[in-house]
Amino acid sequence: QVQLVESGGGLVQAGGSLRLSCAASPLTFGTSTMAWFRQAPGQEREFVAAISPTGANTAYADSVKGRFTISRDNAKNAVCLQMNGLKPEDTAIYYCAVRSGYALVQSRLDYNSWGQGTQVTVSS
Repeated sequence: QVQLVESGGGLVQAGGSLRLSCAASPLTFGTSTMAWFRQAPGQEREFVAAISPTGANTAYADSVKGRFTISRDNAKNAVCLQMNGLKPEDTAIYYCAVRSGYALVQSRLDYNSWGQGTQVTVSS
């Protein structure tokens, strides 16, 4: 089973930036779609962004388009989420997830491995 470890969360003021990273193992990374989800207290876990195995294709939730950028480095088995223009409503635990294949699926039910999550808090 793939193991995922997130890092980079923290506390930031509204309008600020954070960069989340996710390290994956073992070496099936190059044939897997990677995604970020988030979950705020009392809410469902929601899709944020996904990237195809080669990095050629990406998908974003409408709420983060133009502010967040997902990228991957297959040589390092890592995926990142650059978050700019952060808003208080972006406050949540952010999770890295992986699924086999090339489809940019946005349903959390289709991802079979998850990281432990990293807290992002945006103050107003």
